[in-house]
Amino acid sequence: MRVTVMTGSMMSLPLAVVVVLSVLLTGATHAGPEMDPYKILGVTKSASQAEIKKVYKRLAKEWHPDKNKNPGAEDMFIKITKSYEILSSEDKRANYDRYGQTDDTQPYGGGRYGHRHDSFYFDESFFNFPFNSKNHRDFTDSKYTLHFNQYVNDVVPDSYKRPYLIKITSDWCFSCIHIEPVWKEVVQEMENLGVGIGVVDVGYERRLANHLGAHRTPSILGVINGKVTFFHYAVAKEHLRQFVEDLLPQRLVERITDKNDLQFLNSWHEINKPHVLLFDQVPAVPLLYKLTAFAYKDYLQFGYVDQGLSETADLQKQFNINTYAPTMLVFKENVDKPADIIQAKGMKKQIIDEFMSNNKFLLAPRLVNQKLFDELCPVKQFHRRRKYCVLLITGDEETFSFGNQAFLSFASTNIKDVVRYAYVYQRLQQPLCDILMQNKDSAQSQPQVVILERRNAAGKALFKPVTAWNGSEEEKQRLLEELDRIQKDPSILIHDAVLPELNNEFASMFVIRWIYASYDYLSEVIDDILHNNWREMMPLLSLIFSALFILFGTVVIQAFSDSGEETKPKAKDGTKAENGSPGSGSLSRPPKKNFVEVTELTDITYMSNLVKLRPGHMNIVLVLTDASKNILLSKFAKEVYSFTGSLTLHFSFLNIDKHGEWMNTLLEYAQDAMQIDADEEEGGNHKIDYTGYVLALNGHKRYLCLFKPVYTGEDLDSKSSEDEGGASVGRSRSKPNRSRSLSTLQIHHKLDRLGLWMERLMEGTLPRYYIPAWPGLDKISSK
Repeated sequence: MRVTVMTGSMMSLPLAVVVVLSVLLTGATHAGPEMDPYKILGVTKSASQAEIKKVYKRLAKEWHPDKNKNPGAEDMFIKITKSYEILSSEDKRANYDRYGQTDDTQPYGGGRYGHRHDSFYFDESFFNFPFNSKNHRDFTDSKYTLHFNQYVNDVVPDSYKRPYLIKITSDWCFSCIHIEPVWKEVVQEMENLGVGIGVVDVGYERRLANHLGAHRTPSILGVINGKVTFFHYAVAKEHLRQFVEDLLPQRLVERITDKNDLQFLNSWHEINKPHVLLFDQVPAVPLLYKLTAFAYKDYLQFGYVDQGLSETADLQKQFNINTYAPTMLVFKENVDKPADIIQAKGMKKQIIDEFMSNNKFLLAPRLVNQKLFDELCPVKQFHRRRKYCVLLITGDEETFSFGNQAFLSFASTNIKDVVRYAYVYQRLQQPLCDILMQNKDSAQSQPQVVILERRNAAGKALFKPVTAWNGSEEEKQRLLEELDRIQKDPSILIHDAVLPELNNEFASMFVIRWIYASYDYLSEVIDDILHNNWREMMPLLSLIFSALFILFGTVVIQAFSDSGEETKPKAKDGTKAENGSPGSGSLSRPPKKNFVEVTELTDITYMSNLVKLRPGHMNIVLVLTDASKNILLSKFAKEVYSFTGSLTLHFSFLNIDKHGEWMNTLLEYAQDAMQIDADEEEGGNHKIDYTGYVLALNGHKRYLCLFKPVYTGEDLDSKSSEDEGGASVGRSRSKPNRSRSLSTLQIHHKLDRLGLWMERLMEGTLPRYYIPAWPGLDKISSK
């Protein structure tokens, strides 16, 4: 028996191997010709890219489902598209030519997610993978398939009421198969909570994938308020649930305790909304409640009470809350008693939606914008019952509070299906009130009740002023009679008018909303920077690095340009000028500092401040002595202060007591300038006094402009003279009977015309004296 059994087993083993190989070979032979891109496009293996593209355009146009009504046109069009994707890519084409494989390459980016399939060939007929055939595609995905127009026209507007969870996939994406079980489980849960679901197949909707910014498959993203956010974590149910919760704004639900419950409920008058309180045992706000708060955020204000906290015991006792099941209360104008209540274990979305829809408005809300007016007082439809609006036109002052409260009391006791109550502040909605009250002027009138019916969307309405309103019993009775009468005879609305659009009274809250939106946007940007792949971040990174390059490049260039200048301590004793208008500086930029920085010209600073001065820059050098230093520096600072805004001017002083021979040598080089001095000194043999001279030295082009002092003060013996170029230059003349030492007043006035000379220097109209080379300051013997 044993021998027989073993013999049978040994005989059945080769048979099993043959069967398996037959199945594999059958599947391979079946899959091979089914997806041969060359045969589908009808091109040879030597066809060029231009030929392939030309054939593809022709076939795509011929087999497009919108133009070809053949039942197999859609499948053929898909095959044509897939074939072109393979042959248009050199890598995919080479892979197919070498191995005959098409389904282990991802035609749309395709990250590997740590799984390698390069060594295996999976046949879809053997493993029943949903590849290459729309008929085999998973029903769950086909149910949620999105197209570009559908996304733009339906999903984006709807994302302002609920978030969307969208999967990016493709037929040849192996990694998509690994996440499929988790995706199905999450879809089932999220859809029951009210989250929108979408699937984008990049093989058919490449345009939509590019629009969403999805550059690989699989990808999961969320859409809320029209904005796209990518999921960056491991695909797990808990992570996807947290991702959906993080999409929602942070301030949807306020946590309520015994300390802030009255503040929360009493805000109905300010925000003009009912308030919803959810009592539950769990510490965290349920996701279903957050989604509900997002869907109805324009109509209701939401709060959450954690029944497990001791700080909420008084609230639970006040409203007799059952601790064994979640309880939801709606409060309107009366904060002591809920207007509606619902209590059940495992609340369903459909029940909550119905509960919210029935309590979207206060009993008598204030008309604060056109949107609320349109919903409270809808336009009459032919197939619907008439809807009438009872409108109280009143004021927001304290004197109107009694009448307003009486109107609210009337509305709460006379609820009718065909009647909506509302009030409006005349001061805030003056155009509407003027028409309904038929006022000739805009002066605030006595409160009045008006019944109206809107006839069309253009603003036409029929109305009738019913009674003045102070809240008396007679006025209430008159209004009640008119309501009974109008339901029997609508023709009593005898007035008609085109109502203006209401002012948005909450427009001032735009700044706060903008701040919140900016915060959310910055949070998304930071999240993208931390998680997005490099391809998605390249434009942003390029912009950031370009800005940094420009910024640091400018700093480096400025640092190198300033490195040749050795900055000395600011000149003391008079180098700071007063904040005045020291001379006419109309041709220079406004000063950037409130002082003038003057550097002494010595053998140390001589090279950087003169010989190696940058092209286009000039050094303005004041010649002085030890005795006249303080006086001349102070005057010099005042005269040149208005020119310190120029980046090409530098200011220095030269002590003639130390470097007297340098001045003589310099002017000897400039022969024209020395000729002027020689002519003037023919009558005397005394030494030239250079005190008060100012030199404008251009180190690069080796020329100078010369200013000679002129007296304009109290020295009556001094005279003015002009140089050859018409510059206001002059110099002190020595008289035989005059002392060599000049008075303080004379020294102070030596620079009186320096401001005018500086203006001509900036204009470029001063004569220039060129020299062959700059004399070395260190080689000149000092006095």
